[in-house]
Amino acid sequence: MFTHDSYLSPFAWRYGSPEMRRLWSEIHRRRLWRRVWIALARAQMAAGRVRPEQLADLEAHAEAIDLARAERIEAEIGHDLMAELLTFAEQAPVGGPILHLGATSADIEDNADALRMREALDLIRGRLRQVLETLAGAIERWAETPCMGWTHLQPAEPTTVGYRLALYGQDLLMDWEELTRCRDVIRGKGFKGAVGTGASYQVLLAGTLMMPSEMEARAMAELGLEAFPVAGQIYPRKQDWRVLCTLAGLGLSLYKMAFDLRLLQAPPFGEWSEPFSPRQVGSSTMPFKRNPVLAERINALARYLGTLPQIAWETAAHSLLERTLDDSAVRRIMLPEAFLTADEILRLALRILRGLNVHEESLCRNLERYAPFAALEPILVAAARVGADRQALHARLRDHAMAAWAAVQAGLANPLPDRLRADPEITRWVPPEDLEKLLRVEAYIGDAPARARALAQRIRESISR
Repeated sequence: MFTHDSYLSPFAWRYGSPEMRRLWSEIHRRRLWRRVWIALARAQMAAGRVRPEQLADLEAHAEAIDLARAERIEAEIGHDLMAELLTFAEQAPVGGPILHLGATSADIEDNADALRMREALDLIRGRLRQVLETLAGAIERWAETPCMGWTHLQPAEPTTVGYRLALYGQDLLMDWEELTRCRDVIRGKGFKGAVGTGASYQVLLAGTLMMPSEMEARAMAELGLEAFPVAGQIYPRKQDWRVLCTLAGLGLSLYKMAFDLRLLQAPPFGEWSEPFSPRQVGSSTMPFKRNPVLAERINALARYLGTLPQIAWETAAHSLLERTLDDSAVRRIMLPEAFLTADEILRLALRILRGLNVHEESLCRNLERYAPFAALEPILVAAARVGADRQALHARLRDHAMAAWAAVQAGLANPLPDRLRADPEITRWVPPEDLEKLLRVEAYIGDAPARARALAQRIRESISR
């Protein structure tokens, strides 16, 4: 019995959902092993090498996982799959003698791993669908709400809250497409024996009308899984690398969204904040603190997730000749932890998006302080269009801008609009009524609202397929 008296991975109880932990549990792993053994036995029954009553006995005991018995056997023989095989054979005395005919351990383990990764990808896609649905609604809700845009962490030009959210939505939509593709190309090893040649199955099937390739096809069809056409003792470990790259890409997208939220929750911006429950404690010493702990946790976990493809790369690259066993221990760690990490950051992102606070008074404050500077370019263009000396007017506008910037830096209201209205050299070329229109922030957000809504619609269409 594992308790908190000894070390437990945070993924065992703190991070990740119960559903994802169940998928990566030892019990589920052994159920999948038994499912693979039964699929192999069914294919071999079609060749006449297994009797119906033997298959029926195996099926009757498929769910009877006895981990305690298997662990006792493993303590003696030092091989977890063989320990489970012997446990299964004890439970099913009629079918037990034909278990694992012609197979090597990886014939069972690698097909089970492929099935489990596909199940886990389905769970991740389901969580991402929820995130995208919620995000699409937020994009539409805030599509026309102006806010200050920032480049180099400096005020730039106005945009809208919905358009900024659409940036995250576009990244996550790419992740949705990549997760879908990755899930659809998951392959098992198939049943090819110790070095992938199928020689053991050829011996087993001698004298029957079935070839090893047909037996493999039957068993894989039973599992609902395609097989790599070529494999050594294991399926190509490059598949693990590809899956972890896909999960890391998802982590990248959520990392950026969370980091941006942390910036925007900081008081100098003050525009967004993550949800904060009435009794939540922000600090043990500073009672006023409302820290962006959910976003910070996403950043911490996603940073870890981003390191795992390198480990998968080295594992695949070091899989020498037909197989070496130095992949085994690291895969027991990196595969479940990659999925549990991705699962947790998606759950956190959903909590943030469902409770996201947009502080419109802070949006207005920042627009009043910085947005007038964005009007200088359209004013310059409008004046030049009717005959003003572009270079001379640029210098004049720059003088106004520098003086206004100094005032803003000193904590004063932005004086730029009043300075422009009072300059006859500017109103000579840009009539006051036109100047007022150009100074309105809504005049300088382009087609951001329409683009944001279009992206939200595309998200809805993509995740409904």
